[in-house]
Amino acid sequence: MLIQKGIKVAVAKGEVVVVVVVVVVVVVVVVVVVVVVVVVTAAAAVVVKAVEIVIIVEVLVVVILVVVVVVVVVVVIIEELEEKLS
Repeated sequence: MLIQKGIKVAVAKGEVVVVVVVVVVVVVVVVVVVVVVVVVTAAAAVVVKAVEIVIIVEVLVVVILVVVVVVVVVVVIIEELEEKLS
């Protein structure tokens, strides 16, 4: 309920733009990092020939990144909404 109320308040005040911008920036950063990780690990796989290890590391890095980003976005949005509601 708090989140719904907060979203209505945010929409009323035009804060959605800020949230969208933050989300877009975060998504772009994640995509860039994932691409870099994939390229680096692919290069390492060619050099080392340890493809299985590289795939495991890639998956772990991507999962960790996604979790971190989701947590950060949720925390930021909740804090913003709580400020607006108080």
